[in-house]
Amino acid sequence: MPMHYEKVKTLQTSDFKRRFGVQPSTFLLMVKEVKKKVDKKRKKNKKNAGRKSTLSHEDEILLTLTYWREYRTQFHLGVDYGISETVVCRTIQKIENILSRDKRFDLPRNKDRKNTRISYEVILVDATESPIERPKKNRKPIIQEKRGSIR
Repeated sequence: MPMHYEKVKTLQTSDFKRRFGVQPSTFLLMVKEVKKKVDKKRKKNKKNAGRKSTLSHEDEILLTLTYWREYRTQFHLGVDYGISETVVCRTIQKIENILSRDKRFDLPRNKDRKNTRISYEVILVDATESPIERPKKNRKPIIQEKRGSIR
């Protein structure tokens, strides 16, 4: 059963933080920011093309927080929320893009990830097969009995 916002909003502050990793006040700031950006985008695109999301903005953010917090697969989240795996992927990307642009939330941006100076140390292991010398099979030391006597 999905943890929709209607069920979650009655949780105590400590339980909400334990479940999703953010305070309810931070969650409400996230909701406010997402609504602002989505409304701004809708005004920009006058056609409003495409199907509207079946999830509310609160549920989309809860889905994303659950994905980050529990490392569940998008398939499992889709089953829990009653949406397809591709919709889960698009929703997570949308919420990540909106929240990573806002300085109030401490999320790494794609630019930050690319500009980090990480030094990599590469170790190569030669794992090629090499033949092992084994003794040759000789028939001489083996005593063979005539087949006629074995019955």
